[in-house]
This record gives sequence, C-alpha cells and structure tokens, in this order.
Amino acid sequence: MAEQRRIGYNWNLRTVMAQRNLWKSTELMPLLKSRGVNLSESQVYRLVTGTPERIPARTFAALCDILDCEPNDLFEPYVEMRAAKTADAPKRPEDLGVKPGSPIARRVRIVPDDEDG
Repeated sequence: MAEQRRIGYNWNLRTVMAQRNLWKSTELMPLLKSRGVNLSESQVYRLVTGTPERIPARTFAALCDILDCEPNDLFEPYVEMRAAKTADAPKRPEDLGVKPGSPIARRVRIVPDDEDG
C-alpha cells in the first residue's frame, strides 16, 4: 500500500540574514538589485518576514549568493503528515454497529404544530 505524505517546509531567510549581520529587509534590497533581481520594498519585506509559497529560481540563487549559503540553509523541507493510501476502516457493516438489511437513516416527516398555523 502506497504512503501519502504532506510536505511542509521551514523558510529560514531571516535567521540566515541575522547570522550574516543583516537585520533589516531594506539592507537586502541593494544586494538583490546588484544581482539583477528588482523587487519592491514590500516584496522584499514579505520575503524576509513571511514564508513564500513560490520563489523564482533567480531570486533564490541571488539570496544564496548574497548570504554565502546553500539552498538547504534557506529552505528546509519536512514531512508534516503521513497517511496510508486508504484509511484503516472496518471491512464489515457489523463492525460499525449496522445490521445488514436495516437502513442507517430513516425518512422523517415534519408536521407543524397547530399554533404555527
């Protein structure tokens, strides 16, 4: 049975920047520009303070060059959740407390009270 995995990741840009004595996102902007990556101030701020869902390869490579680090220093994947391909559900209805031939749900008829009119 194949296993399903949900993969998460840690984005360590802020930590790596601090290790290199870069404390502000504005300090990163001219360094990115000198490598041909033109991002607005707000884009750089979000890159530093948030966790990006996608990042262009050129930007990622520029960050590695600026910070003199490897890609796995910035991007650290991990397994969030593992699950079997199918759930380990009971095979027989009796195991759930359902008797064969008897319906699980019954039709209900709602009758208004005399006061509801």
